[in-house]
Amino acid sequence: MSSLPRRAKVQVQGVVSKDEFSSVSELSSASEEDDKEDSSWEPQKKASRSRKQLVPKESKPKRMPRVKKNTPQISDDSEVVVKEELNSSVAAADTALEDRKNKLDTVETPKTAKTKQKCSAQPHSAQRTKKLKVDEETSKATNLEGESNSSETPSTSTICRGTCKKEENEDDFTFGQSPLKKMKTETCPQGQPVKFPANANNTKEEVEMNWDIVQVLSERTNVEPWVCANAIRLFNDDNTIPFIIRYRKELINNLDADSLREVQQTLEELRAVVKKVHNTIQKIKKEGKMSECLLKALLNCKTFEELEHVSAPYKTGSKGTKAQRARQLGLEGAARTLLEKPGELNLLSYIRPDVKGLSTLRDIETGVQHILADMIAKDKDTLDFIRNLCQNRHVSIQSSLAKVSSKKVNEKDVDKFLLYQHFSCNIRTIHHHQILAINRGENLKILTVKVDISDGVKNEFCRWCIQNRWRPRSFARPEVMKILHNSLDDSFKRLIYPLLCREFRAKLTSDAEKESVMMFGRNLRQLLLTSPVPGRTLMGVDPGYKHGCKLAIISPTSQILHTDVVYLHCGQGFREAEKIKRLLLNFNCSTVVIGNGTACRETEAYFADLIMKNYFAPLDVVYCIVSEAGASIYSVSPEASKEMPGLDPNLRSAVSIARRVQDPLAELVKIEPKHIGVGMYQHDVSQTLLKATLDSVVEECVSFVGVDINICSEVLLRHIAGLNANRAKNIIEWREKNGPFINREQLKKVKGLGPKSFQQCAGFIRINQDYIRTFCSQQTESSGQIQGVTVTSLAEVEVTNQKQGKKKSKTAVNVLLKPNPLDQTCIHPESYDIAMRFLSSIGGTLFEIGRPEIQQKIISFLEKEGIEKAAERLQTTVHTLQVIIDGLRQPESFDFRTDFDKPDFKRSIVCLEDLQVGTVLTGRVENATLFGIFVDIGVGKAGLIPIRNVTEAKLSKTKKRRSLGLGPGEKVEVQVLNIDISRSRITLDLIRVL
Repeated sequence: MSSLPRRAKVQVQGVVSKDEFSSVSELSSASEEDDKEDSSWEPQKKASRSRKQLVPKESKPKRMPRVKKNTPQISDDSEVVVKEELNSSVAAADTALEDRKNKLDTVETPKTAKTKQKCSAQPHSAQRTKKLKVDEETSKATNLEGESNSSETPSTSTICRGTCKKEENEDDFTFGQSPLKKMKTETCPQGQPVKFPANANNTKEEVEMNWDIVQVLSERTNVEPWVCANAIRLFNDDNTIPFIIRYRKELINNLDADSLREVQQTLEELRAVVKKVHNTIQKIKKEGKMSECLLKALLNCKTFEELEHVSAPYKTGSKGTKAQRARQLGLEGAARTLLEKPGELNLLSYIRPDVKGLSTLRDIETGVQHILADMIAKDKDTLDFIRNLCQNRHVSIQSSLAKVSSKKVNEKDVDKFLLYQHFSCNIRTIHHHQILAINRGENLKILTVKVDISDGVKNEFCRWCIQNRWRPRSFARPEVMKILHNSLDDSFKRLIYPLLCREFRAKLTSDAEKESVMMFGRNLRQLLLTSPVPGRTLMGVDPGYKHGCKLAIISPTSQILHTDVVYLHCGQGFREAEKIKRLLLNFNCSTVVIGNGTACRETEAYFADLIMKNYFAPLDVVYCIVSEAGASIYSVSPEASKEMPGLDPNLRSAVSIARRVQDPLAELVKIEPKHIGVGMYQHDVSQTLLKATLDSVVEECVSFVGVDINICSEVLLRHIAGLNANRAKNIIEWREKNGPFINREQLKKVKGLGPKSFQQCAGFIRINQDYIRTFCSQQTESSGQIQGVTVTSLAEVEVTNQKQGKKKSKTAVNVLLKPNPLDQTCIHPESYDIAMRFLSSIGGTLFEIGRPEIQQKIISFLEKEGIEKAAERLQTTVHTLQVIIDGLRQPESFDFRTDFDKPDFKRSIVCLEDLQVGTVLTGRVENATLFGIFVDIGVGKAGLIPIRNVTEAKLSKTKKRRSLGLGPGEKVEVQVLNIDISRSRITLDLIRVL
């Protein structure tokens, strides 16, 4: 395999005109016949065509196994980058596919070519259907080439001018290595898998909804349709958010991580609705209750509430609605006659004295009324009108104290909801935190909540129905019109009003939960990206009363030097001071880190008093307060037992507290994010959504900071984009068995790390070149031979003893590996070729990376030519070139967290009683919520800046910010507005962000 010629150059262009984007509304309203002819990006539409196309015998599915064995695989990732398509790029895609296949003929063997010729006998429509399947759903299963090939990720070598097109494929940049092997072709012949992978979305293949998922996604997220289409394709290809944000910016129009995460979560919600609609349709069909009208109503559903409204009467065990019972009595014809030919309606003819429900004229009128009410409540135009009407009228949500006995509810809990015992607010202006508070009170049986829709809305709705939508087609007698009026009143009161209430409550709750989770994510990001304090010996203190304060001294490399327990608050403070001083002097430690839990205030006062008396001389000791949220949970976890075996769990907490200052990110990733305690109403929101969001934020932070793969822990490694616990474990095992990684290409030899995983993680993994040179030098001096690795020089290592596994793609013999200076940067291997050409154009070398010389060369080059022209000449995008420039300019040990604030180190303490209204103080943000910002001003109790006092004018515009609002760790200047000592509440005003 290694003797194969280099890959043929491929040029594929998927051009989508701007007119296609401007005609979004036209595309969404196209007829079904046009939709069948056009290529829709939606998999379900394609799937429905594929079932029709594959029925004829000439498709010959039995030949597929023969193709499977002999046909080389074509990577779907090597095609056009995500097309900005909205049902309109089939022709370009098909032409591109044929062009690609023709150009790849030069690398096929005769036997493969023969097999391909046989397959070409299949109808073109069948091939096109397979192409669409692969293009939209299963490109992740068809990766052919190593991720270092620039053709596999065309966005890094593309000029972005409103459309996304692909440049000519360049040769691999492998530092003199032999060409990489192609993967086995048995998996996906011709890039078209025999069957979809297990995680393919079958729902989208089987159900074609009456709405366009791109349009709905765009409306709900307020993101352009073409960006949504690109995001869907990227997520379908198993791309992670960190990878997309850093290396595919041009495809998502520079969306930030939070916005892209919202798109992903909304997409998952819509797909969940589609899946549930499909299951409901299959269930109703199986019971034989499906009708054309019901099917249309189900396919119109966009939310779970709408689906519940339509499908409720057909649930198993339901005794049926009043309308269903009336239909069973044969009154549906009378209801339709009332609307279509009211003059011919004769209700007396339906009287059956011996049949219950038909015995009197009054019963018949009631039955017809129920059928009409049901028809009105399930009519799409009618529901759309009442929803639009409510948007333009006053609709309020009201809460009041529930009528429950005092025995069932704690009086303290009732007092907490004092603000909401007589509460009313417009649903368009109510705040998210108010919704969450009302919901919590309702769940605790303290509050009663209802949605109030004014009578004017009902009257206007009924008038519209009588005059427009449900107006009889000919003259109707007064008694007939009375039935219709009663039907409208009944429909609104019994069916439509409860539906609207559920929809409004569900929408408000969903928006509030999302905003709460997003706020939690923003706070977590800022906490994780707190600037580390390296190079210090630290003493961690876990405060306590009866059981003492736990101490742990850690070295600048986070090694545990000493642990102890001191009893500072049991009358032994003076005696214990001698022990603390001796420990600080022995280990030359001048920084104390105190956890903010029980006895924190007393412990802080103890150390502040000793520091003010200069007790620790000659050491200049300072201290800081750090959140210990989650430290106790972590101390008894299996991870802590594995990391610190034999150490008491209480002492592990002190170690964790100290390490949170030394390297916050590396320590906090060990703790489940929801236990870090920087959110709001975290127990009242969807736990699935909360976990997914927080895990994604952790992955984003760890990936953007990057990890040195030769020294990082397994816990940190598993949070890198594209990796998981098993892959991280395999990487650590490979490192322990084979020695340090020489370059990123060696990651491909790790078990379980396929091309897609490599693509996602490679750009976030660093290889320290000084470490590699030191390692190679030591091995050369000692033995020259290490565990199957022959060291040939300081810069070359030849792997000669690889593990022989079942997967041939993981086996490579005599592969020459060289340290690559680009591996220490954020530049992705797919862009190495472009980086080398850029270095050549500015006259730089690999060994100048991160040095002042190359920075000066880059500045001079960009001043003369400009980044746009440079990107065009290098046949890449501006975003990709910017990543390359940043990677070349950053020093080897660059850490962008150093731009942010460090913890506050103090020597004295202030009491709550010392505060006065009007006092100006500096503090640090402790937590951010939807209603205000909590600030630690050093008095033992955080003050609150109401959200109305946080204005854009007060936020720093020059300082580099991690989010649009204030978040944990930011330093602020505040003024005291109010002090309530009895309730320990401090109200602050934000002056400025420091």
